[in-house]
Order: sequence, then structure tokens, then C-alpha cells
Amino acid sequence: EVKLVESGGGLVQPGGSLILSCAASGLAASYYTMSWVRQSPGKGLEWVSAVKNGGGPSIYNNRVKGRFTVSRDNAKNTVLLQMNNLKPEGTAVYYCAHSWGLVRWGSWGQGTQVIVSS
Repeated sequence: EVKLVESGGGLVQPGGSLILSCAASGLAASYYTMSWVRQSPGKGLEWVSAVKNGGGPSIYNNRVKGRFTVSRDNAKNTVLLQMNNLKPEGTAVYYCAHSWGLVRWGSWGQGTQVIVSS
């Protein structure tokens, strides 16, 4: 059974930082494109960032580029999302998901809540 478990969310002030973690089991995350996707209150899903299998640069939504960094820890089968200079519009549930090249999507985690507020 494939399982993705996100953690690291919480309440942070605008301008603050958080690191989200996605622990994978039942699959080798390094073989897949691993993405972060968020859903703000009352809105649809928004793709945030992805780290590709096989190397190559990570990719980002323009709204987070320069502030967020996605990375892998293959030894721990984990994907991380470093979020800096958070803005109130970053308030959302953040999900981790695996896909085949962002075309065919596989499993999703249960999400972790991030609230950016003073």
C-alpha cells in the first residue's frame, strides 16, 4: 500500500518560515515526480512545486518561486518543502502527491495545514 504522510504545518507569522515533510512508504519516491499541491479555504487545488525523478531542476509555481525550495532525502524516502517569507495567501492545506511526470497522478497524502497570520 502506498502511503504519503505530510507533517510540519502550523501557524506562522507573515515573513516567517516553515519546513514541510512528506514521508513516503510503499514506493520509492526517488522514482517518481513528487509534488506539493495546496488548497486555500474556499478555493481549488493549486500546484506549488515538484521535484522530478532522474534529476533535473525542480519546478515552481511563479507565486512561490524564489521563496520555496523543494528537495528530496532519498535515504529517508522523504520530500521536503522549505517555505520562506510566507505570505497570508499561503494559508492552505498542503498536500504531497506522486505522479508520472505531472501527467498521471498517483497517491496523495492527507495534507498538513499551514496558517499564515499575525
